[in-house]
Amino acid sequence: MYHRFNENKYPSTNIRMNVFKEHLRLIEDLNYKFIHPDKFKENFDSPKKQKKILLTIDDGFQSFYDFAWPYLKENKIPFLLFISTEPVGHKGYMTWEQINEVAKESFAVIGHHSHSHEYLIEKSKDEFIKDIKKANLIFKDKLGYVPNLFSYPFGEYSEFMRNYISNNFDLAFGQHSGVIDVNKEKFQLPRFPINENYGELKRFKSIIKTYPLEYKNLYPFEKKIDKQKNPPKFSVEFFKNQKNIKSISCYSNEGGKWEKSQIVHDSNVVKIKFRESFKPRRGRINCSLNDEGKWRWFGTQFIIMEN
Repeated sequence: MYHRFNENKYPSTNIRMNVFKEHLRLIEDLNYKFIHPDKFKENFDSPKKQKKILLTIDDGFQSFYDFAWPYLKENKIPFLLFISTEPVGHKGYMTWEQINEVAKESFAVIGHHSHSHEYLIEKSKDEFIKDIKKANLIFKDKLGYVPNLFSYPFGEYSEFMRNYISNNFDLAFGQHSGVIDVNKEKFQLPRFPINENYGELKRFKSIIKTYPLEYKNLYPFEKKIDKQKNPPKFSVEFFKNQKNIKSISCYSNEGGKWEKSQIVHDSNVVKIKFRESFKPRRGRINCSLNDEGKWRWFGTQFIIMEN
């Protein structure tokens, strides 16, 4: 997942274009293929014989159009561009004319990223639905259709939001790190966020070579955590045939500090005994397993509310 290009004053969401090109070349050098978003959606339930790369860009910044778009167009690299409708045409953002230009290309797909791109998890249920429906009307007017792939603003969602999106879209993406596999829940799909701080080539190569750490269920389902339920009672139910389950290690950032998590095993269930409560706003957990030289990984996040 990328955001800005050559906007160096925003290091947390920016990637330098020369580094972005190195990322794309590395993917090809490692003999991985880019997957078209439509193919990704259509074949989601089919077991994968070969890993493929889904390239996504959030927000529709002008810098994407100015720098990344010409390169992606020249090389016909498939990608998914998530647009929030309210900022379109404002300073620093693409116009509808530019978005339509991108949408006309067969290798490009436009995704839905809400209307306002505000912290929708803080809004009431009615306000959230109103925001999505407003974007739908604008997409219909400006593009002629409503995109059926969704990206949660800031990667934040509650169970209510997830349920609503699942009834109105085909797939939805967060911003927690991980590799997608056939068992991942379709409306909580992970992505590796890439920026100046986390886009260094050595790290990027390790991400690209990572495999999914598959699981059956992750608890609790609710990702919006209030003060009374912080920290959550977190557990992961793996499949019965999961190998080396006791070799799985996790790191979490409760108390605002990343440390190795204290794990409790119960058959095919892994529980984490948190050291203390998570600090607002994001509680993150990443788990990995060295599977005979293949690193397997999944991540999740909880949105920690002040009250």
